[in-house]
Amino acid sequence: MITTPLTTELVRGALELEPTERGLVPHRLTARARAQNTDPRLAMAEAQPAGVRLRFRTTAGVIELETLPTKVVYPGAPPRPDGVYDLLVDGKLAAQASTSGGDTVTVDLATGAGTHTSGPTGVVRFDGLPEHLKDVELWLPHNEITSLVALRTDAPVSPAPAPDRVWLHHGSSISHGSNAASPSTTWPALAAASAGVELINLGFSGNALLDPFTARALRDTPADLISVKLGINVVNADLMRLRAFGPAVHGFLDTIREGHPSAPLLVVSPLYCPIHERTPGPGDFDHSALAAGVVRFRATGEPGPGKLTLEVIREELARIVAQRQDPDLHHLDGLALYGPAEYAEFPLPDDLHPDPAAHRHIGARFAELAFGGPFA
Repeated sequence: MITTPLTTELVRGALELEPTERGLVPHRLTARARAQNTDPRLAMAEAQPAGVRLRFRTTAGVIELETLPTKVVYPGAPPRPDGVYDLLVDGKLAAQASTSGGDTVTVDLATGAGTHTSGPTGVVRFDGLPEHLKDVELWLPHNEITSLVALRTDAPVSPAPAPDRVWLHHGSSISHGSNAASPSTTWPALAAASAGVELINLGFSGNALLDPFTARALRDTPADLISVKLGINVVNADLMRLRAFGPAVHGFLDTIREGHPSAPLLVVSPLYCPIHERTPGPGDFDHSALAAGVVRFRATGEPGPGKLTLEVIREELARIVAQRQDPDLHHLDGLALYGPAEYAEFPLPDDLHPDPAAHRHIGARFAELAFGGPFA
């Protein structure tokens, strides 16, 4: 078996690879941004490699990837399944695998703080692959921190060519991939595959919160096409009122435009979510359901002047995009991706996140409306 060094030529979709004593950690925020963050939930989310994959060309029939996964335990909640690795050969899903072992973080649901326990590395192995020259993509688990230890194959590997255009996307847990079946079947991954573009996914579970350091990360990342899906986390975090939201969105877009003055920039408003359509945050777990072993969310806020709901945010985002009069800035109503009709067909299993079938629908709709529209 040949061991190939893991470099940015092979590891795609990460903004940085951090060397540690136990492997390379793919990060989706830069070190500068991470230094300015104080939220443990965001620290965990940006280190979960949503959209990160190894891409290479090889004749190998056997591929092994040694990793150090970090499993997350939420006391009182059902155990989370092991992360899934998707192996694509010439663009088609060829195999899937998971690995046991790894470190464990036990998270306090109230504070987000975690207790860390060390464990051994694990190996995912794919064999019996066709031994002709092929392009391989090995997608890392989108919801599990994964340190890369070693790539081993029974034939040499070289970097595979990249698509011509880079799509940079930022959003919430839905963009991160919550409740998707696997890393290559999150809605952004499916839309990118349909459009034939290179994906950089900066979807952060619970943390699409208009942070200036996230805007700077978007500004400083080379890209041809950019989209930002905003709103749901601002509501369920009960982070701000309407007076602060509008200027924060303007500032976020201004920062992106400093690095991408004329790239197509698409602002996507929230998908349909009945618990927050007219009820403000904060959001919380449904603790009675949790006691029965079921994860479900609820909205706990009370309507009031300036309080944000999804209906308010959709109206405000449409107004902001129109006001800016930027010919390369576009608006996409999230209800066109997933609205009441889709909710009737694909209900949200936890009242907040779409299921695998809904991810496929959203990915197809985004490919149609964005890549067939302003991104064409």
